[in-house]
Amino acid sequence: MSFLTLFLLAVGLSFDSFAVSVSSGLLKKEILFWQAVRIAFFLALFQALMPVVGWLGGVSVKNFMEPFDHWIAFILLSGIGVKMIVESFKNDEDKTVNPLDIKFIISISVATSIDALVVGISFALIEVNIVVAFLVIGAVTFVASMLGILCGKKSGGKLGKRMEILGGLILIAIGAKILIQHLAA
Repeated sequence: MSFLTLFLLAVGLSFDSFAVSVSSGLLKKEILFWQAVRIAFFLALFQALMPVVGWLGGVSVKNFMEPFDHWIAFILLSGIGVKMIVESFKNDEDKTVNPLDIKFIISISVATSIDALVVGISFALIEVNIVVAFLVIGAVTFVASMLGILCGKKSGGKLGKRMEILGGLILIAIGAKILIQHLAA
């Protein structure tokens, strides 16, 4: 997988974190910089670790799945993309939540990174450098989360939903690219 494709995948994965960060900024407009860093750090850490966990599981079944790995990557990435788009139309959670509570931060970090676990399985199938993936996904998610909190503090709530739709479309496009590359080879 090229660096550009990995970067775009990281951007697509980070939109859940971005949307949650926008909500955090909307919920608590007086979030201080270090509080935002704390939220962004946990979101980025979980988003970067989950593909590693998925990759570790995927490596063990690689030889068995290699003949149809491109189909699996396409289905997984497209499924996650469709899920993100569908969920973007659902109502927001109760706005009385404290986005600075560590239990809340960890729960949103896990919830927004489940799709990255599935992506990690596809990483094992298409031979991605997992260390580079970890660093790129973590960095992109951290920046997206910080920007999301800032946007939430400064703007209305519809921006997060639009970003989640865009993230889903990017994941679907990357899945289609992988499939087309393998079928054309």
